[in-house]
Amino acid sequence: MTTPPHDIALFFEHQFGTSPRLLEGVLGSAVLSPAVDDADLYFEYTVREHYSLEDGIVKKAGQDVSQGVGARIVSGERTGFAFTEEFDPKALTRAVESARRIADREGNPAPVSVSRPGRPAADLYPATDLTLDRPVPEKIAVLETLDRLARAENSKIVQVMASLASEIKTIQVVRKDGTIVADRIPLTRINLSVIAQEGGNRQTGTFGWGGRTDYAGLVTPERLSHAAREAARQALVNLSARPCPSGTMDVVLGPGWPGILLHEAIGHGLEGDFNRKGTSAFSGRLGERVASPLCTIIDDGTIPGRRGSLNVDDEGTPTQRTVLIENGILRGYLQDRQNARLMGTRSTGNGRRESYAHPVMPRMTNTVMLAGESDPGEILSSLERGIYAVNFGGGQVDITSGKFVFSMSEAYYVENGKILYPVKGATLIGNGPDVLTKVRMVGSDMALDTGVGTCGKDGQSVPVGVGLPTLRVDGITVGGTH
Repeated sequence: MTTPPHDIALFFEHQFGTSPRLLEGVLGSAVLSPAVDDADLYFEYTVREHYSLEDGIVKKAGQDVSQGVGARIVSGERTGFAFTEEFDPKALTRAVESARRIADREGNPAPVSVSRPGRPAADLYPATDLTLDRPVPEKIAVLETLDRLARAENSKIVQVMASLASEIKTIQVVRKDGTIVADRIPLTRINLSVIAQEGGNRQTGTFGWGGRTDYAGLVTPERLSHAAREAARQALVNLSARPCPSGTMDVVLGPGWPGILLHEAIGHGLEGDFNRKGTSAFSGRLGERVASPLCTIIDDGTIPGRRGSLNVDDEGTPTQRTVLIENGILRGYLQDRQNARLMGTRSTGNGRRESYAHPVMPRMTNTVMLAGESDPGEILSSLERGIYAVNFGGGQVDITSGKFVFSMSEAYYVENGKILYPVKGATLIGNGPDVLTKVRMVGSDMALDTGVGTCGKDGQSVPVGVGLPTLRVDGITVGGTH
């Protein structure tokens, strides 16, 4: 349930003295005359908690608070940014002065009239309790339940680790024109990791889930049981895995989390800053065919409750559903305000930052390939010889070339449409734009990930989501140990 922006503005005013008069004075010294291209103040107050359990023993339990304000002045391609953990007038003024010097702009303060925030553009957070006040023993009991359920799945489960992390981030963006945009943003993630052992063979299975909601909505008995079954199942599958064969093969990607390959290998290349600078493999290719006609890819920050969703981005722009690739044709890029202005277009609501201490840059929210028309079972049965990739681990991508390497945490060797055995040590090696042209079948079963994605870029991490239907891609290099 979204907190009214007016209440958030009053929270900052009462808690930290950020009255309209103070904001007008500080922002006026940032806007300057002659006018800069853009300027804003980003206020943040975040409360976080984290609990972890390992083999029935509480390893970590704590809560922390972070607060601060980032000041930004934009002049052409130059951005001046500074931050402070203090909210008093002197600290705010010093931050603005530092940002102005970095942006290399001088001038006279410009008059600014600050307006109270209006109604929220959206209500995407289905949380019922935007506090972290539930008793600590109640949260530890959730982790203990996961431990017990996972061990009950199979006697080969010899180690269990569970964690729960929640935060409530309250933000207020004061924009160049005096508009205030405010939001209170929940985020919760629960993780379960197990180790199964058979003789000297030890293998790991994991399952995590979360979203823009309070933790109470994520800890139903059904969710906890499902998590324990999936983590244990993956570990037991990997116990029987054989070394993966290597070579150029056809690959079927499962629905949901394998969309992380789409995010890394293609999504980053569609962010505005890389394309403005001409360093992306997709630069200057709007209107061109860059993928199979079966591929339609969107970035959607408006899906309720999803980990990558936001009512507004970190510049105060409402998020939206942006079509990136439509039936194989490149239609758009992901933009923040600065890159959109320099490229002669509009922000897509993708200006994001890790915290008040980080500058804004264009980032993904929930990046999804839309469903096709093929039956998922028919896609798998069409595979004469190849790999069925159900889950992915880590990966790397080079934005300029689009080259990527991804490890598979659960995968199977397939011949004549039949799964023969699970494989281990498997990696996918390829080129993002090239992979899109090799998509041969797209399933009707598009699924979103379970809510665990975190994206890194230029040293900043932000929550994201991915989605993918079952997908057949022909001729990918598979790295293996056999």
